[in-house]
Amino acid sequence: MAQFFINRPIFAWVIAIIIMLAGAMSIKTLPLEQYPDIAPPRVSISAVYTGASAKTVEESVTQVIEQQLKGLDNLIYMGSTSDASGSSRTTLTFNAGTNIDVAQVQVQNKLQQAMSRLPPAVQSRGVTVTKGGNDYLMIITFTSPDPSVSQVDIGDYITSNLVDVISRIDGVGDVLTLGTGYAMRVWLDPAKLEKYALMPSDIGNAINAQNAQVSAGQLGALPAVGEQQLNATITARSKLQSKEEFEQIVLKSAADGAAVRLKDVARIELGAENLTITSRLNGQPGAGMGVVLADSANAMAVADAVNAKIAELQPFFPYQLKPFTSYDTTPFVSASIEEVVKALLEAMVLVVLVMYLFLQNFRATLIPAIAVPVVLLGTFGVLSAAGFSINTLTMFGLVLAIGLLVDDAIVVVENVERVMSEEGLPPKEATRKSMAEITPALVGIALTLSAVFIPMAFFGGSTGVIYRQFSITIVSAMALSVLVALTLTPALCATLLKPIAKGQHSPFGAPRKGIAGWIDRFFVGFNHRFDRTADGYQRGVGGVVRRGKRMMLVYLLICAGMAVLFLRLPTSFLPNEDQGAVSVQITLPPGSSNARLQAVMAQVQKYFAAQPDVISFNSITGSSGDQSSARGFVRLTNWSQRKRPDQSADAIARKATKDLAAIRDARIFVLLPPAVRGLGANAGFNFQLKDLNGLGHDALVAARDKVLDLATARPELTNMRSTNLDDTSQLGVDIDDSKAGALGLATVDVNNTLSSALGGTYINDFLNKGRVKRVYMQGDAPFRMLPQDIAPWTVRNNQGQMVPFSAFSSTRWTYGS
Repeated sequence: MAQFFINRPIFAWVIAIIIMLAGAMSIKTLPLEQYPDIAPPRVSISAVYTGASAKTVEESVTQVIEQQLKGLDNLIYMGSTSDASGSSRTTLTFNAGTNIDVAQVQVQNKLQQAMSRLPPAVQSRGVTVTKGGNDYLMIITFTSPDPSVSQVDIGDYITSNLVDVISRIDGVGDVLTLGTGYAMRVWLDPAKLEKYALMPSDIGNAINAQNAQVSAGQLGALPAVGEQQLNATITARSKLQSKEEFEQIVLKSAADGAAVRLKDVARIELGAENLTITSRLNGQPGAGMGVVLADSANAMAVADAVNAKIAELQPFFPYQLKPFTSYDTTPFVSASIEEVVKALLEAMVLVVLVMYLFLQNFRATLIPAIAVPVVLLGTFGVLSAAGFSINTLTMFGLVLAIGLLVDDAIVVVENVERVMSEEGLPPKEATRKSMAEITPALVGIALTLSAVFIPMAFFGGSTGVIYRQFSITIVSAMALSVLVALTLTPALCATLLKPIAKGQHSPFGAPRKGIAGWIDRFFVGFNHRFDRTADGYQRGVGGVVRRGKRMMLVYLLICAGMAVLFLRLPTSFLPNEDQGAVSVQITLPPGSSNARLQAVMAQVQKYFAAQPDVISFNSITGSSGDQSSARGFVRLTNWSQRKRPDQSADAIARKATKDLAAIRDARIFVLLPPAVRGLGANAGFNFQLKDLNGLGHDALVAARDKVLDLATARPELTNMRSTNLDDTSQLGVDIDDSKAGALGLATVDVNNTLSSALGGTYINDFLNKGRVKRVYMQGDAPFRMLPQDIAPWTVRNNQGQMVPFSAFSSTRWTYGS
């Protein structure tokens, strides 16, 4: 093979150029990320049961869905959460390497079997199935300098005008609104309903009937009479679009033309769809959107595309909206890759300098130096073909491989020079003879090293993903190195090297002047000292050989010391690093009001505003659906401005957790982001308890508390906390079915009234600024604040009389979830 290319150096160059071009073109298409897709693929199912308690959601929604998720291919485990806001979320985790699109389709097919068993309120809201989790690539928060602009104004603009645009960007998996849009709110007054003998179900029926889109057909549509001269579309009732139109909805009408309208029994408001969620940036009201990266997408390219689209749309923003990136993972990814690329370039320079120092011949040094970029670029082509990415692991593989890459070329060059020196052959003939001697050795070395690294590519799980890319990178680089050593390097030796007279071992000929003379004298001195060092090393080896038993004892002591150090070193999957951001988790006692939560958030905001290493603090309340918890994202200053140990993200998080413990009304933890995107929301690990024997909720909570107490006592564990909310006080409403039946009440009317009055009901949709939005009905705030507020709500019996809840129900305080 080598003989062929020695005679055809141009062909060797063509192959090398093709390899470099393929690699250079692949670099543009390779995803850029910190790590490969280490996290196993996940599919999430989300549903909402408005007004239901966590226990009701778990029994009516979550369990129904879980029971149908059987027989899914490659499923590892699934976990579910049900909360007091009525939300149910089930996350299914699959084996690494599973086709996430196929998994999503399988989950959707299974879910269809459960839809008919879900409550009608859940079916009307819909059940969504999404790929991946909700770990953000970036969060963009919008604020306005105009104090008259509300959070709902900002959130509605984001929901209506930006979310869809950003979602269509290539590489964006999902966009989550961290705010709320508008909805039409119908706030009922129980006294007025009783006055007109109406129930909430009557209101819902009237809205459904009069807020509807009617397809009335065409005038003169085919088949038509022969003389028909007109064809026109008929328009009739359409969806309502304003508060005033809703106020005019007719609930009752009399023969004399008098009518009871919606405004007579309810307060109509264009208000927030989600009443619990709020967002603030550095204390200023706002709203935001979280961008989730699609699987195998280029994080840097997606972030750049999102920022470019926001900049393009900014001139058209209303309310003088200002976007700010309050959380962004890409600067750390960019910095990590830049550091590795810097190390790669430094390694290349050092390799060339070392080669020149020992070869002491510019032409001989140039040959391996040419081989390095050919092999590196070719390796990028292999990474692209294998579906890998440019990440920390593949780049480290290249850094480690550089030393191996030049070995093959150096072996070829040195052996050619040896043949010329010993036999006086010209470069071309010397190259022929040299390659005949060393070709088997080059191939053998490559196979030996491949035998070491290739097995790493077959590790399973997330660990296998790490080693697979690292292994394939090194093996590919070595294989290309041998290919170049058998094709391009011999051709370069035959054309670039100068003849050496037979018997001449010194690379220096006649004395030279100027800079060349200085270089020659430097190399003469270097060779002299190197020879002395080599002689000393040989004498030292001789002494070691003569003292074999003593040296074996030293060797065993060294091995024992290494074993002790190995056992004492802490182990981890991947190290936690300073990613330029920390997150904050805030939890108040269960049952706390939104006012208490906002007061705590104000104190947390004040604390971070006073920290010199903090750029921004973005707080988000209500994202989990309750009024007693919140989360925040703290963006830190650039790493170049935080060089002291106490300015690291870990030090800042530890100090903040300690300082914020002074706020007695809440439990506050400041945490590092996870080392790998997709493996949890924060650094550390989760521990799940399972009730395998069906002991019940109380026993499970008791076991959880015991585990927490034991874990908190361990010095190596910090920030121990429960990931679920504690039980809280609940008001139970007991319906006496016997009394209700005696009073002529239908059970369905009782249930609907209670659900609509206190829990709220989604009715249908309306049009607002060209967008379809939701209509909700619920009792007005003054009529659902205290236990005694339930009694005045009335239900119509079979005789048309209004019966209050106090006539057939009672209330009691309980404790649960």
